[in-house]
Amino acid sequence: MKDLRARIQDRQAQHLYRQPRISDSPQQPVMVINGKTLLNFCSNDYLGLANHPQIIKAFQQAANDYGVGSGAAHLINGHSRLHQQLEEALAAFTGRERVLMFSTGYMANLAIANALMDKDDIIFQDRLNHASLIDGALMSEAKLIRYVHNDIKHLSQRIQSNPSPDAMIMTDGVFSMDGDVAPLRELAEIAQHHQLWLMVDDAHGFGVLGKTGAGLVEELKLTQKDVPILMGTLGKALGTAGAFVAGSQDLIEYLIQVARPFIYTTAQPPAIAGATLASLELVKTEHWRREHLQQLIQHFRQGATQLGLQLMDSNTPIQPILIGDSAKALQISQRLQELGLLVIAIRPPTVPTNTARLRITFSVSHTLEQVDQLLMGLSQACGE
Repeated sequence: MKDLRARIQDRQAQHLYRQPRISDSPQQPVMVINGKTLLNFCSNDYLGLANHPQIIKAFQQAANDYGVGSGAAHLINGHSRLHQQLEEALAAFTGRERVLMFSTGYMANLAIANALMDKDDIIFQDRLNHASLIDGALMSEAKLIRYVHNDIKHLSQRIQSNPSPDAMIMTDGVFSMDGDVAPLRELAEIAQHHQLWLMVDDAHGFGVLGKTGAGLVEELKLTQKDVPILMGTLGKALGTAGAFVAGSQDLIEYLIQVARPFIYTTAQPPAIAGATLASLELVKTEHWRREHLQQLIQHFRQGATQLGLQLMDSNTPIQPILIGDSAKALQISQRLQELGLLVIAIRPPTVPTNTARLRITFSVSHTLEQVDQLLMGLSQACGE
């Protein structure tokens, strides 16, 4: 039997120990965390919709109409009219033939890899992909081959060295710990040239990027033919919960038949779908949210550069500051908390060894004055 306590103590010694923080307030810039009022810079609520009154109202109305739990899987009797309306709305918004809902992005990524690939196939993945993409590939039993982050040349070499009649490229759209974006246009060209599937996890781009907020695929003007498999989540920019896979009619119909994370789980509450329909309308109509978000990002990057902080190559709401040492990253995060700022230290194994960082994220709900408060805190905490 493994000595679990010793393993926990070992993680503590390596400054890799984690524990949940208890929140007593909704997602917003100023929150009560572990009993202390803090200015929050670590939420993925990019468009400030998680506590929006119209979305709350839609959630409440849907709960009145449909109750709380869905009661069963989608293929039994848990698929409500609201679920169906949301799938149709998301298909139209993303320019795809059809959409399938999942309870989480993790489940969606597991479903894609396991349904479409098997032990005789190959999956090519960016080295910095999210854990759910990696786990999906491992569980599929396909051969997993990693390529250097955003390195098209290295990916091409790996494809040429590993021919396969059935292979897939899987990548994040926006990389969750670095904030940079995948070279999606080049990936689409490679996938088409070699006749490979291309799957994009746009969890952190959906709602934020693109003219209407449909994500990185929209921003780069790519079609369903260019990117056959699109996964997006609803618990970040859209402020609700859950995820979806968008693609062709045949793709979605096949996932319905064989994707175990879809078939063998209770459907999300209909009220979540009702709230998301309201959220989607705000994403489509209130373009000022993305514009203000970009203003906050540029203001922060200019100020951080003046302070001499080591920023990463990101123009998204994810703005990491590279620290390197895990103990130092933790120390700075704790000092910021003492100053009333919630900025989380991200450490291995979430990021590669010696690349611990402060992961700063921005929301439309932040003001320029609050960004200045963050910069002042960083100047103090990083300079000590």
